[in-house]
Amino acid sequence: MYDLAVRDETLRLLASGLTIGEASRQTGVSTNTIRRWRNGPVADSPLTRTCARCAPRARTPRPADSYIHLLGLYLGDGHIVACPKGVYLLSIYCDDRWPGLIEEAATAMAQVMPTSVISRRHRNGCTEVKSLSKHWPHLFPQHGPGKKHQRPIVLEPWQREIVSAHPGRFVRGLIHSDGCRGMNRVRRVLPSGVRWYEYPRYHFKNESPDILALCGEALDLLGVAWRFNNRNELSVARREAVELLDVYVGPKY
Repeated sequence: MYDLAVRDETLRLLASGLTIGEASRQTGVSTNTIRRWRNGPVADSPLTRTCARCAPRARTPRPADSYIHLLGLYLGDGHIVACPKGVYLLSIYCDDRWPGLIEEAATAMAQVMPTSVISRRHRNGCTEVKSLSKHWPHLFPQHGPGKKHQRPIVLEPWQREIVSAHPGRFVRGLIHSDGCRGMNRVRRVLPSGVRWYEYPRYHFKNESPDILALCGEALDLLGVAWRFNNRNELSVARREAVELLDVYVGPKY
């Protein structure tokens, strides 16, 4: 009889895309045993925990706040690529100037897909946080051929329920991936001379009108006033709105 840790590791390898033969060679477990574990996993095995949408009774991913944060990061600056053997690669690209953002992306990814290994790849000025799994398209059904702004981006009803419960986490993912909090400088000519005023404001810029609309809807749920300042960009500039959004988002770090 094999130790439970061996079984769990074997099932994790299967969930990451390895074949039964490859998992057998890595763990030393017979192929017949692995096949039996795969076809009839116990209730608490990693195979059944990997994808909430593939469970006999589909449920929302857990933890819900981490999932919806990761969805925001994916819609803002991530993509999913099909790999061999039915495996998919989820990548989130994070600017190297914000190490906290990189850590948050890796943590959210690990919490949502605990049986997959999270890795990082340094690129020119950014870090790619990535994870391989067969289940990413199940958790992010917005995946599809072509660029996100060239296809409809519509949330499933179960995703909308999570956004309604955690709109701040969703907005945090969107703005930290494809937005910013900065200072706006305004020049005013007064009888006493030229005066400059500064105030903080948020921007979210995306080429997809659907993703912009989703950001606006989540801001509405938070009670944050916003407006379009360009065809592909919305902003939050009123003092009380910025102060409220600071509670949920804040500057990158």
